[in-house]
Amino acid sequence: MTDLTDLTAASAEEFWDDRYRDSDRMWSGEPNASLVRETAGLTPGSALDLGCGEGGDAIWLARQGWRVTATDVSRVALDRAAGHAGRAGVAERIDWQRHDLATSFPAGSFDLVSAHFLHSLVEMPREQILRNAAGAVAPGGVLLVVGHEGFRSWEPGPHPEVHFPTPREVLASLALAAGAWDVLVSDTYEHHLTAPDGQPSVRTNNTLAVRRRAV
Repeated sequence: MTDLTDLTAASAEEFWDDRYRDSDRMWSGEPNASLVRETAGLTPGSALDLGCGEGGDAIWLARQGWRVTATDVSRVALDRAAGHAGRAGVAERIDWQRHDLATSFPAGSFDLVSAHFLHSLVEMPREQILRNAAGAVAPGGVLLVVGHEGFRSWEPGPHPEVHFPTPREVLASLALAAGAWDVLVSDTYEHHLTAPDGQPSVRTNNTLAVRRRAV
């Protein structure tokens, strides 16, 4: 298991493979509420899911009729996700690809590019990855970026070196061409959850959605 006190000793692949091996399931398997909310009304086409984890978002998109390319740095997560997709009956609609997004990126253009909670305690060039994500959006397509505003309230010793950008900061960092994009959503939403001690808690998430104007 990777020691969180020595994150520099692990590659991104090693770190996340170890995290996923710690349990049979890390995530709920349900799609992110922000994905469901922000894609309502979109016509299903091709979608790219960055940092897909165990496949909850990709599987939900496939069930809605999208053709999905789903990528993660962890082979453990991808193998698990592929198993879930098979049991859900949507395996043929999802292409699972392993990428360390710091060094490689899926080819092609997509009607929807989704990056949910693309955070890591291992060094990751997030801004460059999101600029690559914007570059992968087809004319008329949407880029959806959702991130945390901060650590969960009960987490001991948050890492001060980790910055959670606001929607405005994310938009600025994308360096989108003037006149080529429309901002659909730039907002924060509260997510209600339960702390390990059973007490209710709230975590705020940031959401940015932009559409590339059709040529």
